[in-house]
Amino acid sequence: MNATENRVRIIETKVLSDDWYVLKKTTFDYLRRDNVWQRQSRETYDRGNGATILLFNRERHTVVLTRQFRFPAFVNGHDGMLIEAAAGLLDDASPEERIRAEVEEETGYRIQHVEKVFEAFMSPGSVTEKLFFFIADYDAESRIGKGGGLKDEGRT
Repeated sequence: MNATENRVRIIETKVLSDDWYVLKKTTFDYLRRDNVWQRQSRETYDRGNGATILLFNRERHTVVLTRQFRFPAFVNGHDGMLIEAAAGLLDDASPEERIRAEVEEETGYRIQHVEKVFEAFMSPGSVTEKLFFFIADYDAESRIGKGGGLKDEGRT
């Protein structure tokens, strides 16, 4: 079997939207296992890679989550307010560096040691994002602010 890079030939890429993030439609030829080239097209949504973290208090056996409005959930029949672990896009930072900043912005906790658990593509059928998953301990003394996110991101 050929390496995947030898089985994909990009024919054309069109930018469909470059507003919030980038939506592209790509036409490509794909070499199937039966050695037949097949023309396909896919739309990909590129929003960059991200990181998320679960904060855990070992003594109290509690976690810290956030509550945020998510428009895509809203238009899919939900009220849009989702309970989530703190998370954010990397924005050219390392996953560990970015998740430390996100934790402070969203929860108000300053964490010391973060541990990477795994990384995964969250919706690989259409979204390019790879998410880095972390865990960290927190306690009452690590709270340095009220959290709530950044105002320019529509939070607080």
